[in-house]
Amino acid sequence: MKKLLFAFYMFSTQCLMAQISLPICNWLTANNGHVSARINQYNKDQYNLLINQNKFSLAEANQQQAFLQSKWEISTNATWVAGKQDAVDYSVTFKCTSGHVDAASVSVDIDFDKWSEKNYVLLPSAAYNGNRYEWRRLRYSPKLYEVQDIGVDKPIILTDIPKLNSNGAVSRIQERSGDMAVPSIGFISDTSKTGIWLLTKQGNSLGDYGMDIAESRNRDKATITITSPIVREQYLYKICDAHYPSWDTPKDFKAGDEVTITFRLYSFTAPETTAIFDKYAAIRKDFSGDNLLTNALPYSACMGVLEQKFNEKNFETKHGYYSVGFRENFLQDWQIGWTGGMISTYPMLFAGNKQTQENVLRNFDWLFPNGISPSGFYYDAGRNGTEWLGGDIRKPQTKNWHLIRKSGDAVWYITKQFMLMDKMGIPVKQSWSDGNKRVCDAFVKLWNKYHQIGQFVNSETGDIMVGGSSSGGIVPAALALASQYYHDSKYLETAKAIADYYNINFIQKGISCGGPGDALQNFDSESIAGLLESYVSLYEVSGESKWLPIAENAAKQLATWVVSYNYHFPDTSAYGKAGIHSVGTVYANTQNKHASPGLCTASGVGLLKLFRYTGNPFYIELLQDIAHNITQYLPHPKKPLGNATYGYITERINLGDWEGVEGIGYVLPLSTWAETSLMLTTIEVPGLYIQKDKGLVVAFDNVTTKTIKDTKTELVISITNSTPLDANLSIMEETSASAKQVMGENKVHDLKRISLKSGETTLLTFKK
Repeated sequence: MKKLLFAFYMFSTQCLMAQISLPICNWLTANNGHVSARINQYNKDQYNLLINQNKFSLAEANQQQAFLQSKWEISTNATWVAGKQDAVDYSVTFKCTSGHVDAASVSVDIDFDKWSEKNYVLLPSAAYNGNRYEWRRLRYSPKLYEVQDIGVDKPIILTDIPKLNSNGAVSRIQERSGDMAVPSIGFISDTSKTGIWLLTKQGNSLGDYGMDIAESRNRDKATITITSPIVREQYLYKICDAHYPSWDTPKDFKAGDEVTITFRLYSFTAPETTAIFDKYAAIRKDFSGDNLLTNALPYSACMGVLEQKFNEKNFETKHGYYSVGFRENFLQDWQIGWTGGMISTYPMLFAGNKQTQENVLRNFDWLFPNGISPSGFYYDAGRNGTEWLGGDIRKPQTKNWHLIRKSGDAVWYITKQFMLMDKMGIPVKQSWSDGNKRVCDAFVKLWNKYHQIGQFVNSETGDIMVGGSSSGGIVPAALALASQYYHDSKYLETAKAIADYYNINFIQKGISCGGPGDALQNFDSESIAGLLESYVSLYEVSGESKWLPIAENAAKQLATWVVSYNYHFPDTSAYGKAGIHSVGTVYANTQNKHASPGLCTASGVGLLKLFRYTGNPFYIELLQDIAHNITQYLPHPKKPLGNATYGYITERINLGDWEGVEGIGYVLPLSTWAETSLMLTTIEVPGLYIQKDKGLVVAFDNVTTKTIKDTKTELVISITNSTPLDANLSIMEETSASAKQVMGENKVHDLKRISLKSGETTLLTFKK
């Protein structure tokens, strides 16, 4: 490389002293690298305050080290990754050969010199741009309340989460390996435009790794660290509190104890910030292994269970609407978007029986026109069927704060339902159509006034209360679709303008934030998923190719929120006992550090569309991870999940201890939005996708496929339903040429289907 990636404190003479092989040493030097190791001791009474350490450069051969009353042998192996000139595998084994040391851990450090606060730092699902932004220490559910923080042109403000600091304060992120979609840390040098990724596994014989990045006081040096066992010094993260006293337990090492830390280092060029996501997309499964997907329940059976549950538990018969939950409080009664509302009605209209469809139509009658606020946006929430709420009534200053993505979700999914009604021969009432159009007009007015759409707007006036963020990531998709339905070009032009704003201010900067209503402007998976759908939809509606590369950047950023390996849950936990495969779960945000079954709240069908238009298999594989494994989390009499109630799907799959160590692998016994996410998956994602001419067969539904014959004239595959329930499988069959045609909405509605009994195998032949 002509440019150096900020400085590993290492010269060629140090390479020879360290005895790492010369080619690898040269690679490290070119990438400014120095790898060291440490043996550490802590004061447990002082919440794991580091009190002693021995730090030394690693030698490829065995080396001896003394530490307090113990002696150690350290064996290091560094090898090129086969077929790659930009990646090196490391294995470092620490063996206590005599004596003992209590309350200890071992670490591998990668030290960097000539560091800069301008370097982009990424810990997938945990830190974006190092979380180096303004922050406030607020209890859950946080809302801004200081006058100086509220307004149109305010900076991004996070809650108290692990972060790198810009104000001279201690700048350190301490994470558990399970807190990331993949245990990894990457960065880009602001000066050399090159980058480094460190990728490792969940842990070793001592459990999960600790993974840190820390900056020096002057921010001119930084160190990335892997520690075993995990010992976060003094503080760890518990919801909304990055200064919670550490409860980690160091190990008492004695003679004969041995532990190995393995990891891989990659280098890459990074002319743009988005390059760090390009590289991540290429390496995210390097340590994942095989058998990532599992067959649990078929889509059709899941949809049937959830339809019954929603009719029995969620439908409010007096007023005629589907509540988000069981109406025990206003947040579980009615919310227009985000967690349910007019999102949930879509799959039930699509796949429900006659009674369910009648319930959905009653829901439309109930919503319009009363559910639209004076601002022209939908009311944020409601309760008891008659009381409409502008925002969060628990916090007086936000009682009229409408989360803008909720109206975006509503326009997006209501317009889809209007199109579906047209297909099904159901009349769309004028009051419904006019009401939804009024909200579209409110978005146009908001954009024209502020040239942004903010995160929260006032339900009475329509003014932006909290600006910035990409909370409304789905809004360009909603307006683009509305431009088709209403034949109004101003909606498409506004959609394009908003999408350009989001690209410049968020996608190109490697961030997306503000989608959830309970996490300030923390970075999140929901807003980036909305942006993905928006850029794909803009391509479909406008036909302009400029939107596809932006959609690809959004999809690769989204991938950093999707778990790409199967976490080893504690054997005694509900998920451990059930053999849950965590691949495909989606982390929520940097504040609420849990993974979830699916996207909140969407199917991710934009990834299938993006694959069709680009031919890049990465996108269809990412969707398969999300869509295939989602059915594991529906408790069913034929496939129970701990003590969870049948038909209730939790939103939390904890791979980390942000709720306490006991929370890893437990099932939160609640009904949540994840049920709607699964229903959307069953009606927007085909059970089986086939490109005949390419011999491509992708099972999204829970069936196993095998190619029997693939010739110039035909493709023959076997399909097996190994689940305990019968399946009704939708099949999308096309060629690579027809895949370039616009897919649009409600594609699965008209697909052919086949039925497979539990345990049945059948053969299908496709003519080319």
